[in-house]
Amino acid sequence: MPMQPPADFASLSLAEVARLAAEAKLPPVERWNPTHCGDSEMRIAADGSWYHQGSAITRGEMVRLFSTILRREDDGSYVLVTPVEKLSIAVDDAPFVAVEAKLSGEGEQGRIAFRLNTDELAVADADHPIRIEGSDAAPRPYLRVRGGMDALIARPVFYELVERLATGPDGRRGLWSEGAFFPFEPA
Repeated sequence: MPMQPPADFASLSLAEVARLAAEAKLPPVERWNPTHCGDSEMRIAADGSWYHQGSAITRGEMVRLFSTILRREDDGSYVLVTPVEKLSIAVDDAPFVAVEAKLSGEGEQGRIAFRLNTDELAVADADHPIRIEGSDAAPRPYLRVRGGMDALIARPVFYELVERLATGPDGRRGLWSEGAFFPFEPA
């Protein structure tokens, strides 16, 4: 069965993005526990590009399909898993990249939705927090997506978010989404 074509993120309202993200049906990879079978010879680069045996996977449909069976293990490693096999996959940084954002509302009424490089949709909330790692000079912003996996927030998207920073309840600058505050400054 072919995968559904991705929604046109730009034409969706934030409410539609939130609904689509909530309705997304992914395989139950957390319930599959086959014996480890080997190495997929695949790698996800820091920019979100996927490779197999050193060659780029250029078909977006293949990347989207593989991303649905990606799982993070308790030891921090990543695997591609099906009911019958489990293969290691190397991930240079985060397995996803947030390439587009939509923001609405002000203060505690704010909402931030993201489109990932795999066309998956995610809304920042208490279960999907935004966090900033690195330093002030070289920040590394991430969004928790699912199953302990993160999306690196692409630099242009990060700059878009920074333009909307507000002061939070503890005096730090950050953003609100779905009633949760995400500081962009250290404590």
